[in-house]
Amino acid sequence: MSDITANVPVAPLPIPAGAFKAYLFDLDGTLADSMPLHYKAWMQAVADFGGTFPEDVFYELGGVTIVKTVEILNERFGSHMPPEETAHHKEQLYYAMLPELKPIASVVAHVHAMHGKIPMGIVSGSPRASIAQTLERIGLGGEFDIIVGAEDYTHGKPDPEPFLTAAKKLNIAPADCLVFEDADAGIASAIAAGMQYVRVPRGSISS
Repeated sequence: MSDITANVPVAPLPIPAGAFKAYLFDLDGTLADSMPLHYKAWMQAVADFGGTFPEDVFYELGGVTIVKTVEILNERFGSHMPPEETAHHKEQLYYAMLPELKPIASVVAHVHAMHGKIPMGIVSGSPRASIAQTLERIGLGGEFDIIVGAEDYTHGKPDPEPFLTAAKKLNIAPADCLVFEDADAGIASAIAAGMQYVRVPRGSISS
């Protein structure tokens, strides 16, 4: 497996050897340099509902669905934020920041290189509406064969269900899928699904 942790140039990230039949991409922090924007939105949202969200916990929970994140914060910090309402508020704040969004060039290069050659999918903890807006903003709105969002599975990352759902939709064996991920929860999900992965380092170069 390829666990890349060093800074990388604006070139495709190295991938493990293998004749992969499908590429599966996380979105936030992997294809889109959106994690700083998501954190800004989260900080405002939780403050508006009397909660707290330390930055280290934000990155720890990368890949976890939005509603589940609010539930975890309530449990961990003793807050009482309404999960659905807080999640909706956070997403609206994020949408307002989309003009600031940039793609991560070293990962997007793989999308351009393999488009039309093998099936590709998005596997994200975000809602489909958020995924669609992010993809459009970074110029990848029509590049993927499938999109798996928070509405499409019961158990989110680090459970394997999100990536297994994508493999099933593509009719590709899990072992033949390569996952691109930046978050520990997402990588744990890929491993549990029996898939190889490329770790996208935080701070990868955007364009």
